[in-house]
Amino acid sequence: MGHMIEGEWRAGGLGVNDEGVFERKATSFRDRVRAEEVEAGRYRLYVSYACPWAHRCLIVRALRGLEDAIDVSVVHWFMGEDGWSFDPEAHVPVGLPGSGAGVVPDPDGASFLREVYRRAKADYTGRVTVPVLWDTKERRIVNNESREIVRMLDDEFRGLGDPETHFHPAALHERIEAAIDAIYEPINNGVYRAGFATAQAAYEQAVGELFGALDHWEGVLEEQEWLCGDRMTEADIFLFTTLIRFEPVYHYHFKCNRKRLRDYPRLWRHTRRIYALPGVAETVDFEHIKRHYFTSHESVNPSRVVPAGPELDLSL
Repeated sequence: MGHMIEGEWRAGGLGVNDEGVFERKATSFRDRVRAEEVEAGRYRLYVSYACPWAHRCLIVRALRGLEDAIDVSVVHWFMGEDGWSFDPEAHVPVGLPGSGAGVVPDPDGASFLREVYRRAKADYTGRVTVPVLWDTKERRIVNNESREIVRMLDDEFRGLGDPETHFHPAALHERIEAAIDAIYEPINNGVYRAGFATAQAAYEQAVGELFGALDHWEGVLEEQEWLCGDRMTEADIFLFTTLIRFEPVYHYHFKCNRKRLRDYPRLWRHTRRIYALPGVAETVDFEHIKRHYFTSHESVNPSRVVPAGPELDLSL
C-alpha cells in the first residue's frame, strides 16, 4: 500500500500485525469546511471509483446535486507500489487487462496522489488515501476522512445543491452515529480484515463478525424500511458501498463466502433500492472495482486474473 515519511514515498505492505490481523491506520487531515466558507468551485474531491470510502462521498455529491459545485479527480484503478496514480496507462504492469478509461487528472498536473499530499504538507508522514477534500483557494487538504467529508457535504454545503435532500436529520443524530459505528468494524472494515488476514484465527474471527453483523441488519430491515427508521440516512449509504462490492469482489477475493449477499433478501433489496436512486448508478464502476481489487492485491491474488462474473441484476 505504501506510505510517506517526511514527504518521501515508501513502498509497503498491507498493514498486517504479527498475529496476522489487518490494522487500518487513522487518517491525518481532520479539518472542517464551515458553511460561510462554501462557494461553488472552491473545493475538489480526489476519489477512486474502486474505493468504498471515496464512493460514499461521490454518492452524497450526486444525491445532493453538488456535481456542478464540486469537481472531482479520479485515480486509476490499479494501485501498485507507487500508490494511487493519475497516469491512465504507464504505471500498469504489462499484461493487465483494460485501460485507464475513467481517470480524471489532477488539474495541477500531479502524476501520483502522493504529490497532492506533499503539496499540502511538504514533510507529510502517513498514508496516502482517498477520498481527499481539497481547498483550491487555500491550496490545502481540508480532510481525508470519508465520514467527516460526507457530513460536511450534507450539512455545510446546504447552501448549494438540493436543500431538501438531507441524510443527517438532527432528530436521528444518535441513531445514525450508533448505526455507522456498528457497521464500520464488522462490515465496512470487516471484509478487509477477512481478506488481508494472514492467520486462520484472524480470518475466522473477522468472517464470524462480518456475517453476524449482516444477520443483524437483515433482521433490522425486517422491521423497518431503512437502517435508522423510515428514511434513508448516511448509515444506509455507508452500508451500501460495502454491499455493492460484496458479490463481485468480497465474496470471492476476500473469502467472505459463508453466504452471498443475494441470500439476504432484505439487504439485497436495500442495495438495489439505493442503486436505483437517480445518479447513484453513475457512481458505481464495476470495471474499476473488479480490476482494482483483483490486480492491486498481489499477495491475495498473485495471478492478477480478473474473474468474468458474477452477472448481477440490480433492477428492483
